Amino acid sequence: MKKRYLVPALIAAGAAAAVAIAWPRDQFIAASSPAAWAGTQDNVARGAYLAKAGDCMACHTARGGQAYAGGRAIDTPFGKLTAPNITPDQANGIGAWSADDFWGALHNGKSRDGRMLYPAFPYPNYTRVSRADSDALYAFLRTVPASARANDAHALRFPYNQQLSLAAWRLLYFKPAAFVETPARGAEWNRGAYLVEGLGHCAACHSSRNTLGAPSDGLAGGLIPVIGWYAPSLTSDAEAGLGSWEVPHIVQLLRTGISPRATVMGPMAEVVQESLQHLAVADVTAMAVYLKSLPDTAARREKFVPGPETEQVIAAGKKLYEAHCVDCHGGDGKGLPPAYPPLAGNRAITMDSSVNAIRSVMNGGFPPGTTGNPKPYGMPPFSHVLDDAEAAALLTYLRSSWGNRAAPVTPGEVNKYRAVPLD
Repeated sequence: MKKRYLVPALIAAGAAAAVAIAWPRDQFIAASSPAAWAGTQDNVARGAYLAKAGDCMACHTARGGQAYAGGRAIDTPFGKLTAPNITPDQANGIGAWSADDFWGALHNGKSRDGRMLYPAFPYPNYTRVSRADSDALYAFLRTVPASARANDAHALRFPYNQQLSLAAWRLLYFKPAAFVETPARGAEWNRGAYLVEGLGHCAACHSSRNTLGAPSDGLAGGLIPVIGWYAPSLTSDAEAGLGSWEVPHIVQLLRTGISPRATVMGPMAEVVQESLQHLAVADVTAMAVYLKSLPDTAARREKFVPGPETEQVIAAGKKLYEAHCVDCHGGDGKGLPPAYPPLAGNRAITMDSSVNAIRSVMNGGFPPGTTGNPKPYGMPPFSHVLDDAEAAALLTYLRSSWGNRAAPVTPGEVNKYRAVPLD
């Protein structure tokens, strides 16, 4: 993402919004019954399940740290944010928070003291979470072991470290909302839509972002800032759209990380391992039904036709493939799924963006270790074997063989993404 953030416009908008930020702290907060968030066995169990669905631990737990005690740093184009402690510690966690305070954070993006939260905490998605689910989450978090770990200050650059700038962002890009069912679609579809659009916050990754970090086009895919992975479009059958998939294969992919048609790697592997594999089959099936129903919004692409120079690159790439790849993926590119995924027709290979293919070849990786796939086969890294030109040739061969017809990869693209950190 280019570092042009429309600072003058942001400050001007912030000044114009100065009056608008004086919302009452309890706006959009409807008090619930204490029975809804009481620490009963049912409430706590439900909240624990919802915490898995929202993958809350992924951000609110530092590597090797206590669960939900915060401390995990999140790099953004605007500086570094550090996830807070959400254990029931009175001083440093949410022990002094009420159920209404917690609902205010999820639904309205505001802390207990009225301070506006940064949207790295995905309240633009969580705003659709129901009050009942918020109360159950609150009941669960009150039962986790309290940690006195102090919260680290964010390290954002000016003016992004100012509440006035955040108020301007909210005025432009955020409005509290609620999930509204579509009765004609049926209960299963609506359950899937609720999970995908709300607690699952899929759009937080699977959307492009503008220069101010606001998601701009639903689930149409985008490069995840800083970490250098592309979250493919869920509304394009040329990327990760699922319109042509069978529902059982979608469910298998989301719950195990592998399927006859695809394997997840990179950031999505963590989502499957830490969140999706723990969900009920009925909920994952509902998500699959919803995702499959999304219309294909991608424009039709012309197949790339290689010229003489590209043909030479492809020939060099074929030799590299035969030396390093053919034993697993086969001479026909069909692989041996799910252990060795096919490369022929593999949309991770043929997408317009070559980022994920570059990352996989250069850095290798594993599908997630899940109950349904406890001993995943890994992809070895080749960054120490292939230089930029060789990797580009190999990738160009993959993108132009066995019916694949995608544009070539340049050495410059490989160089840009070969050393991007995995986390």
